[in-house]
Amino acid sequence: MGNSKSGILSKELLEDLKLNTRYSEEELSAWYQSFQKECPSGRITIEQFQSIYASFFPDADPKAYAQHVFRSFDTNNDGTLDFKEYIIALHLTSSGKTIQKFEWAFSLYDVDGNGTINKTEVLEIVKAIFTMINADDQEDLPEDENTPEKRTDKIWDYFGKKDNDKLTEGEFIQGITENKEILRLIQYEPQKVKDRLKEKKQ
Repeated sequence: MGNSKSGILSKELLEDLKLNTRYSEEELSAWYQSFQKECPSGRITIEQFQSIYASFFPDADPKAYAQHVFRSFDTNNDGTLDFKEYIIALHLTSSGKTIQKFEWAFSLYDVDGNGTINKTEVLEIVKAIFTMINADDQEDLPEDENTPEKRTDKIWDYFGKKDNDKLTEGEFIQGITENKEILRLIQYEPQKVKDRLKEKKQ
């Protein structure tokens, strides 16, 4: 995917990423230089990805969540991400509400990759999200969603599912498209990610 070994971002990859993300040529070029410096092999490992996420959330523990995000973008299961996969990961986890983002969110929650989501998988991701919410912010959460278990129950109820039911991708996307509350509950305030991305670029 592009000439990942050279210090210059290939024209083809640059055009592809400009088309598929909201980032400018300047932003992409700057990130590429940084990526090459941190990952001279042209690929990023899960440990490096977790370290990058940790720099976005210095007052929390994003390790578990970062692991799930990494899994959802490591499409060939080789344990690494190339520059294109990395930028698309940043874009989808911090950009606007698009169908593409919803499809990614489904793959994030589909922990075992079998094409459906069950309540246990929702709880696993919600637990990972909670490790990124610092204690003070957790205290401010509404009573019916201030633990991973309560938030998971609330999400599952919104989808109208019983404990042992499964959720298809179509049902998942329809639910979060029609109900903003579900969308709010399944994500970790992307605005915070966006703000930290901006800070890192300045």
